[in-house]
Amino acid sequence: MSPSALRPPWWRDPALLPSLASGVLLAAGFGAEVGGASVPAVVLQTAALLAGAWTFVPGAVRALWRGRLGVNLLMTIAAIGAVLLGHVGEAAALAFLFSLAETLEDRAMDRAKEGLRALLTLMPDTARLSKLSGEVTIPAAEVRELDILVVGAGQRIATDGVVVEGRSSVDTSAVTGESIPVDVAPGVPVPAGSVNGAGTLHVEATADGCDNSLTQIVQLVEQAHARKGERARLADRIARPLVPAVLIVAGLVALYGVFVGDPLLWVERALVVLVAASPCALAIAVPVTVISAIGSASRFGVVIKTGDAFEQLGTVRHVAFDKTGTLTRNEPSVVEVCTVPTVPHEDALAFAGALEATSTHPLAQAIVAAGAQGGASTPAATDVVEHAGEGVTGLIGGRRVRVGSTRWIPVGAFEDEVERMSGLGMTVVAVEVQERLAGLIGVRDELRPEAAETVAMLRAQGVEVVMLTGDNPRTAGAVASGAGIADVRASLRPADKAAAIDELSVRGPSAMVGDGINDAPALASATVGLAMGVRGAAAAVESADAAFIGHDLRLIPLALAHARRGRRIMTVNIALALAIIVVLFPLALFGMVGLAGVVLVHEIAEVIVILNGVRAARRPAAARRLAASTGELHAARV
Repeated sequence: MSPSALRPPWWRDPALLPSLASGVLLAAGFGAEVGGASVPAVVLQTAALLAGAWTFVPGAVRALWRGRLGVNLLMTIAAIGAVLLGHVGEAAALAFLFSLAETLEDRAMDRAKEGLRALLTLMPDTARLSKLSGEVTIPAAEVRELDILVVGAGQRIATDGVVVEGRSSVDTSAVTGESIPVDVAPGVPVPAGSVNGAGTLHVEATADGCDNSLTQIVQLVEQAHARKGERARLADRIARPLVPAVLIVAGLVALYGVFVGDPLLWVERALVVLVAASPCALAIAVPVTVISAIGSASRFGVVIKTGDAFEQLGTVRHVAFDKTGTLTRNEPSVVEVCTVPTVPHEDALAFAGALEATSTHPLAQAIVAAGAQGGASTPAATDVVEHAGEGVTGLIGGRRVRVGSTRWIPVGAFEDEVERMSGLGMTVVAVEVQERLAGLIGVRDELRPEAAETVAMLRAQGVEVVMLTGDNPRTAGAVASGAGIADVRASLRPADKAAAIDELSVRGPSAMVGDGINDAPALASATVGLAMGVRGAAAAVESADAAFIGHDLRLIPLALAHARRGRRIMTVNIALALAIIVVLFPLALFGMVGLAGVVLVHEIAEVIVILNGVRAARRPAAARRLAASTGELHAARV
């Protein structure tokens, strides 16, 4: 289903019919009035008033019944007052223009949200499953974890999974923003909503059909209004007390006329003041911008959970990167094993692999894979406990085994080996059996090809870049040097990372970029926490304020620039909305502008604010260039 199917063209949108009918009747009424047909003119203008008022008066009455005062109430009072004073034409004009502006606002908000709803249309209606009795077709929402999907050429993948049979290429552009299809083979994960290429794939589902990465993306983005941002709160703080204040001022103006001057003149002027000071544009200045910008970000691979996170993202001046899985490719492999004479290499790998089997950390997965390839038979580990930032403990065959950082496990005489391996850019993992060192495992993860360019892009925006990692200084330094990062803070535990973020935040708004459990405290402490990949560690994604569903680090500077642009649009909208009130209020108070003029200026301003806010939905030009360059990057990786 295309976005156009979600939102019909304006000339066929039923929501616009009352406003359009009001406009046509109003024009006919003014035409009859000019032609001297006073009775038909009043009838047509009354019909125009009723058609326009139908779109906002019922809502105003319901809100008043619940004890809430809003802009709709001000417009309702102004329209009723104008009718009582005999200005039916002006009341009809107010109803027409206000209803049109409200409908355009709703349409703009729908347009901003439709990209998110369209994501769900990437899900196929049905899925083919491979069963012992043969293939069966079921609704995609009924797919369950561990089901085996059969995905033919050109078909969409119904849920997240891992390829278990077949080779093909998969187009993930609609999900991750990467324009070049990715080659897949057994063992390669594939996201929900991606399109299979020429080959047939058998995919083992790793998530239910109704709870996968694609549905999570939509849910996260739709939470954007759960918490409002600084500018949204500013607009609310101004608009909320302004409505009762406007009612009070208008009442005082009317009372002044009753006791001092011409009552009819001053009651009419009070109605004009009431409309002039109404915060119509202010009420929508921020929401339409936030929803437009967040929806646009989701389409180029950045999921921002809240309006507050979006606004804060535009203020960031310090970005801290985790190393493993963030600056590196997240494809580490065991490159060296060093053991004591009594322990074979295969046994050390098997012990480590047994303990790390349940961990989601990339280093753990590399060790598990190497242990499986070693061929040694080892009993399963029990009583496994993960110590964030340090390692894992457990029992294997009745023996107490520890696997983890060399600062956590004493290495004794192997200190020189640790130094040598670290100097080669390896992360060194120690294996301890019964409180005695059994060996060292060297794991190395290559730097992402775009890491150095990402750091350069951030620096060009005036952003300071820092690396925070639990690895030793030599390993961290080797990776940071390749990325062009000078400020490296190594050997950090999770609490140390959080403390480092607190320190950076004192100097200015900060962002933490990470993907593991040990990054969760820092992600939560940062002004904005950025998780790399929706399928990262659950604790990391939960602690983060935004998630990058693509795999290209250059999305980070693009997201920062996109958020800054959105903040600028919000600021302009708020300033324009306030300027309208500041200018119109004295003009209305001193009778220099009438009701029709005030209504016209207000509604034009509201339309301008809406159109300006919708500008935030435009995909950044840099994101388009990034998509175009993905092909070169893909070729470089191959």
